[in-house]
Amino acid sequence: MSTRKTKSETVPRQPAVRRARTTKAAADAPAEPVVVESPSAPVMSAAPTSPVSTSGDEIIRADEVFKAFDIGTQMVLVLKGVTFSVERGDFMVLFGASGCGKSTLLHILLGLEPPTKGTITFLNEDMYAGRSEDDRAQFRKHHIGMVYQQSNWVKSLTVLENVAFPMMLLGEDKTKSLEKAYDTLKVMKMENWAHYHPMELSGGQQQRVAVARAIITDPEVLVADEPTGNLDYEAGQNLMYLLNDLNHMGKTIIMVTHDLEYIRYSKTALNMKDGRIEGVYRDQDKEALESKLTYKKADFSVLEHKQ
Repeated sequence: MSTRKTKSETVPRQPAVRRARTTKAAADAPAEPVVVESPSAPVMSAAPTSPVSTSGDEIIRADEVFKAFDIGTQMVLVLKGVTFSVERGDFMVLFGASGCGKSTLLHILLGLEPPTKGTITFLNEDMYAGRSEDDRAQFRKHHIGMVYQQSNWVKSLTVLENVAFPMMLLGEDKTKSLEKAYDTLKVMKMENWAHYHPMELSGGQQQRVAVARAIITDPEVLVADEPTGNLDYEAGQNLMYLLNDLNHMGKTIIMVTHDLEYIRYSKTALNMKDGRIEGVYRDQDKEALESKLTYKKADFSVLEHKQ
């Protein structure tokens, strides 16, 4: 997960709001969510966000999600009432300039960072209520596959063994896990590299292997956080073709990106700006979205330069 400074607004400290603590890393997130004791407190005020929903089978839902961090003498409001849902079989792309709150929202969706206010529902279960950090980690192991911008490998293991590793963590037999890993690599067209070590592969090849590792347990959702961030144009396009194929095979995908080039692969695109969802685009809206891409690319370039 790439780390960027988040462009946020500051508001005066409110005594009715319990301070949110800044975490060192996603894995160190506090076990219990920070409770907002007064919903009417100014720190939580924001324009209502229209829910993103269809009549399909809902897997994930975020309801009025706020996130604030206590920085010095002020509360920094990063997310400002985000509401949306993800349907089974969707390919949702969450896009926006660096610093708009994408990574913070993703942490919250994955159960890594409790919201200051609001709820996350995953498979009709509250992600945070009554769940410890360990409970959420177990939930992720069974239901969510992750692909990051920078893959973390067990360097002593081969490509095949790295892909099989999540299966073995779930208690599967090693032989069965390796067999399934090889079959999954074949889907990625990477079986010829099974007995190499990951660091011997190119960046694009490593990302294909990372996708294989993420889907080997057949999770309900594949989450990709800036998966093309370290790839050249051709490797990035090849990875997107792969994700598109997986989606056509029925895999639900959530992808975070600041690169507008990849929005065209989505079924639903959410535009984040300053901690809010500014726009929602579906297949029928793609033409209107395409007409905005040119000036938005220029806007993004200016914003990134200011970070």
